Amino acid sequence: MIRKLLAPLFFLASFLLHSQNVVWKTNMNDAIRMSDEQRKPLLIFFTANGISKSIQNEVFATSDFIDWSGKNVVLLKLDLSDSSISDDEKEQNVKLKEALGIEDLSQVCLAKAFIRKNIPRIDKLGLLNYKVGGAKQWISDAKIILDGE
Repeated sequence: MIRKLLAPLFFLASFLLHSQNVVWKTNMNDAIRMSDEQRKPLLIFFTANGISKSIQNEVFATSDFIDWSGKNVVLLKLDLSDSSISDDEKEQNVKLKEALGIEDLSQVCLAKAFIRKNIPRIDKLGLLNYKVGGAKQWISDAKIILDGE
């Protein structure tokens, strides 16, 4: 009897783990609007093709990050090599990268985002790079930046 119960339970647990994915916004305007509505800061991940996937595999793909990010930030991923976006959107993303002082890819910027009088605004809180230490250490570093706002 226990074996009969364990098999479906194992299948269900496996399904739930795989369905627990991080949802990244890829449009800056949508992310700003969501950040303003939810009153959560933005976590902006700047990346491009050919860049190390360490932060994505060792931080963003973990259950610790998924749980923390869902409660605390709006995720925005700006792939500066994305050929599917318009030239205007590419230019907007590059200008944001420069305005926030992003020098290395991949890099994360934590920022407050809000809309006042129909004008979107982003205020940089701090930058985070990937460091060896895993998701818990990375989240701890992010909390220090967010708590300093």
